[in-house]
Amino acid sequence: MHYTPSVAEAFNSVEHIMRDVNNVILIIMMATAFLGYVLPYGQMSGFSVNNATLNRFFALHFLLPFVLAALVLMHLIAYHDVVGSGNPLGISANYDRLPFAPYFLFKDLVTIFLFFIVLSIFVFFMPNALGDSENYVVANPMQTPPAIVPE
Repeated sequence: MHYTPSVAEAFNSVEHIMRDVNNVILIIMMATAFLGYVLPYGQMSGFSVNNATLNRFFALHFLLPFVLAALVLMHLIAYHDVVGSGNPLGISANYDRLPFAPYFLFKDLVTIFLFFIVLSIFVFFMPNALGDSENYVVANPMQTPPAIVPE
């Protein structure tokens, strides 16, 4: 954040753009989670939610992650290219610096690639590593689970 007594100088930096994009990313993440939670709402709401509402929520739940990915890319470009992590004030100095395109982009892509390798290992080779064994018990509507007891 930038603090200055002058209102004109406070918003000259690109820092507020990154903060605003960051806040929009947070709001879109919360909206995506909310829309995903609302999707099964049609099963328990009766007549209040119809098919058109659920279709719209599903479309938004599907499309918002792509908008989120674009905003994250904009955030990365604004962070690395415009200001840089070592220059929060945005003051241009006459010194040599490395461009974002070949070097830092490669480092970011290697990190993303390693993340997807670990994710793929969990998805394809150990899908039950983080799951619960209760998920494989056949549901019996005539029997109460043992954890539920009368008070």
